[in-house]
Amino acid sequence: MKLMKSEALEKVVMNFDVESIRQQFPILSREVDGKSLVYLDNAATTQKPQCVIDALVDYYSTCNSNVHRGAHFLADEATRRYEGARDIIAKFINASVRQEVIWTSGTTEAINIVANGLSQQLQPGDEVLVTQMEHHANLIPWQQACKKTGASLQVAMINEDGELDIDDFDAKLSSKTKLVAMAHVSNALGTINPIKSLTAKAKAVGALVLIDGAQGVAHGMVNVQDIGCDFYAFSGHKVFGPTGIGALWGKEALLKEWPVWQTGGEMIQVVTYQDAVWNELPYRFEAGTPHIAGAIGMGEAIRWFDSLDMEAVKQHEAMLIASATEQAEAFDGLTIIGNAKNKTGVLSFAIESGHPADIGFLLDRQGIAIRTGHHCAEPLMGRLGVPGTARASFSIYNTLQEVDILFEALQKVKKMLA
Repeated sequence: MKLMKSEALEKVVMNFDVESIRQQFPILSREVDGKSLVYLDNAATTQKPQCVIDALVDYYSTCNSNVHRGAHFLADEATRRYEGARDIIAKFINASVRQEVIWTSGTTEAINIVANGLSQQLQPGDEVLVTQMEHHANLIPWQQACKKTGASLQVAMINEDGELDIDDFDAKLSSKTKLVAMAHVSNALGTINPIKSLTAKAKAVGALVLIDGAQGVAHGMVNVQDIGCDFYAFSGHKVFGPTGIGALWGKEALLKEWPVWQTGGEMIQVVTYQDAVWNELPYRFEAGTPHIAGAIGMGEAIRWFDSLDMEAVKQHEAMLIASATEQAEAFDGLTIIGNAKNKTGVLSFAIESGHPADIGFLLDRQGIAIRTGHHCAEPLMGRLGVPGTARASFSIYNTLQEVDILFEALQKVKKMLA
C-alpha cells in the first residue's frame, strides 16, 4: 500500500468500523501491568476473533473425530467441516480447483514440501534465486537443497530503502534458474514485492516460482491465478487463525507429479509389504491425522476476514502506517529501517543508544507489545548493517490512538535509555 501523509488521513473511507472489529477480539480487552494492551506484533502472529475461538470449541465439543475414514456421524460431520474449510481457502486465493490446497503445519512446512521435491531434481550447474529480504523459512530450505545437490544459490540484492533491486534480479535470472523463491511481503521491513511482474520474468526463462505468502495473505492480496506463480505458501496464524496450521497452494499439474513429503497413513491408495501407491491430490501430501480443529479454525478465520470490505481494510492499514511513519520521521534520534515506497503496516526502527531488546522491554512495561531482534532474517540485518530492529506491526484492529500511544511511550523510552 502507498504511504499517505497526514493531510490525506481524513480522506480514508469511514465505513470501516474499527471499534466494532476490536470488540470481536477478546484478548484486546486485556491489561498488562495495569495498562490497556496495545498489541503491535501482528507480523509475528495476529489475534483471533471470537468466531474462530468458537469454531475450535464447537468442533471439540460437538464432533471431535478423525476425518475421512470413520463410519459414523461424528466422522462425517468432522470431515464436512474440515473439507469445507479447504473450499474456503481455495476460493479466497482463487485456486483453480480445491485439490490444489494442501494442509500443512504452516508456511515453513509448505516451503519444505517444495524444497524436498526440488532437491530430487536439482543438478550441479542449476541455480535457485532468492532475495536478500527472505525470512529464514524461505532461505534455509533452498540453501540446503543447493548444498545437497551441488546447485548454486543466487541472491538478488535490495537497495538502501529495503526494496528489491530489479536490475540485479534481472541480471541473476537466467536459463540456469530452476526456481525463484521470494517473499510477497517482507516480514522485517513490510516491503511489498512486485511478485506478478517478477513471476512473469521467471516464467520467461522456464523457472518455477514459489511465493512466501506468510505476510501477504493477511492483507487481502492473494490471487494465485493472477500472480501466475507455481506455489504459494502461507500460515493460518498470520490471518487471524490458529497456530500450527497453514496451506501450500500449487498448480495441480505440478502437485500430481511432485515427490511426496512424508509417508504413512492417509496419503496412500494401495499398500503391500513390498510397495505402496500414493493417494490422489490433495491427500498424497497429508500423511497422518491432520490438525482438524486448526483447519476448521483457519477456514473460519478466512471466512470472517473475507467478509470485510478489503478496500477499506487496506486504507485503514495505510492510514496507520502513514501516521506511524510521519511521527517516526519527526522523532529525534529514531531511524526507520526500511523505507519502501510500497509497504504494509510494518515499522522497523532503531533508537540512538538503545538496543532493540531494551526498547521492547521498556515498551512492554507500558503495555505495548512489539517484536525485537533480527525477525528470522539475520542475513537481511547484516545487509542493512544493524544487529536487529524494533518492529511495530499493525493490523485491522489497531487504531490511530494506539499509534499515538506508541510514540508517547517511545519518548519515555528515549529518556530512560539516555
